[in-house]
Formats: sequence, structure tokens, C-alpha cells
Amino acid sequence: MSVVLVVCAAVLGLAAMLVVARITLGPTMLDRAISFDVLVAITICGVAVDAAFRRTAENLPLLLVATLLGFVGSVSVARYSPGSDDVEAEAETETEEGR
Repeated sequence: MSVVLVVCAAVLGLAAMLVVARITLGPTMLDRAISFDVLVAITICGVAVDAAFRRTAENLPLLLVATLLGFVGSVSVARYSPGSDDVEAEAETETEEGR
């Protein structure tokens, strides 16, 4: 069982590092918002693995609250973000208008 725990922790840690890199390098606000939502999901998976390893349901309220916060955050960003946040499309539009 401890080997499975180590493998799960390694995979979740690697995924979290890659997502943090995406948050840092993401060219648009929507990329960063989606990456943050994925980071919340990875954290939820880590808490669920811990609960399964300890064979307890003490973390269930934490999982529920984190899931709801992740969902509400994603919906809020999607609702209140401006229409287009595509950097390449804006650059092409600006060069076409400048001609």
C-alpha cells in the first residue's frame, strides 16, 4: 500500500508542478484560471488519496467545500471574463487594421 501512496504522491506532485508552470507562463487570463482550477482538482485528489490511505471519512467536508469553491470560481471567471482573450488573434487584427 505504501508503494501505491508514493506513486500517487509523485504523480500528483509532478502534475502540480506542471500546472504551476502553466499558471506562471500562461499568456491569457483564461489560461491561468483554468490552470488554477486544475490545481484545485489536483489538491482534491491529494486529499482523497490521503483519506483512502488512512481509511477515514474525516476529510469529506473538506473535499466537498474545495469542490464547490473550484466550481464557483471557474463559473465566476467564465461569467465575468471579457469576450475574447486570444493574444494571437488580437495581434493579427491590429496588423490588419494598421495596413
